[in-house]
Amino acid sequence: MVALRCARPRREGEPALRLLFAGTPEAAVPSLDALLGSRHDVVAVLTRPDARAGRGRRSVRSPIAERADAAGVPVLQPRSPREPAFLEQLTDLAVDCAPVVAYGALVPPAALELPRHGWVNLHFSLLPAWRGAAPVQHAIMAGDQLTGAATFRLEAGLDTGPVYGVVTEPIGPADTAGDLLGRLALSGAGLLVATLDGIEAGTLVAEPQPTDGISLAPRIETADAQVDWALPATVVDRRVRGLTPAPGAWTLWRGDRLRLGPLTPVTGDDPGLAPGELSVRPDGVLVGTGSGAVRLGQVQPAGKRLQPAPDWARGARPTAGEVLGA
Repeated sequence: MVALRCARPRREGEPALRLLFAGTPEAAVPSLDALLGSRHDVVAVLTRPDARAGRGRRSVRSPIAERADAAGVPVLQPRSPREPAFLEQLTDLAVDCAPVVAYGALVPPAALELPRHGWVNLHFSLLPAWRGAAPVQHAIMAGDQLTGAATFRLEAGLDTGPVYGVVTEPIGPADTAGDLLGRLALSGAGLLVATLDGIEAGTLVAEPQPTDGISLAPRIETADAQVDWALPATVVDRRVRGLTPAPGAWTLWRGDRLRLGPLTPVTGDDPGLAPGELSVRPDGVLVGTGSGAVRLGQVQPAGKRLQPAPDWARGARPTAGEVLGA
């Protein structure tokens, strides 16, 4: 449910907002699609520069750049939005507002001041909870049962601006970060359009964020995604789901990295395994934790494809007492 006041119907002949849309990853595409289908005018898109990717290190455009190309919308890709050339472009565009969804770079004060309605950020949490780059991942890893998305006016602080509206979304017991982000990207797109409608109509007022309930969600690097088998099984489960698909949870196996897909805490009798200890059984591959055990789902050995854990175990042939994480 969108928690904002509805905009009045647009009167015939009223101008829509001229928009610069800023975004980069796949999660931002539903919002761009929704704005392209709205009464507002997306006059340009701001996204991160093309990056080298894959074994051939070929240049790859961002999902937002590809979508803008298909729609015939001009694409701006400065190395930094602080560049004078970009600020000149933004001035020349004379946009009314700049909606932002996971752009991936800090917008400087000089740019924040140019659109008359500012920059409106769609953030995938219920602010002030989980301010930062990885709100969905941190919400799952923390064991939250409810999250959502919020639109707020961008300012110099980290996700501190006043909030226009929110949508809520329950977190299911098997949700991965990818699952949850996919749903929030869709519901958040509707929230973003409704927010811009309200701004255009003059009926929507942003409210300051509460001063309590603040939590931070810093970016999670690959090194941070190593599983600590000394944690309880329920915590290991949440961490792995929160790190799926990116950056991807992993552990060590015989000195090499083993990537882990979602796993399942074992219910019933405790198999009595030490943290990280492996046990290959007819009902799957179990691993001990600090409290209880988990059943591995899919795993990906170094240089190989993702595969079911029993298939991996048949090839790896772990011996009694061998452990993951060493």
